[in-house]
Amino acid sequence: MTEQIIISSATIIGMTIVALIALRGWQGWLALKERELDRARNAEPAMQEGSPQGAARIEIADLKERIRKLEAIASGVDL
Repeated sequence: MTEQIIISSATIIGMTIVALIALRGWQGWLALKERELDRARNAEPAMQEGSPQGAARIEIADLKERIRKLEAIASGVDL
């Protein structure tokens, strides 16, 4: 009977330690995700505005596409 009490006590203590470690890891993971969400919320306005260099590249690419289409029309090629 004493052996069973020792084994069951050790099992309960071991399970408690494992549960506490898992809880600590879960709290850390939640804190990490919260920081990621905060970072995403703070970065959102900057991402919507975009960089001026990126906007200029898009505009240049658009202008090049328009020039290509106009040249094709001038040479009589259907697109």
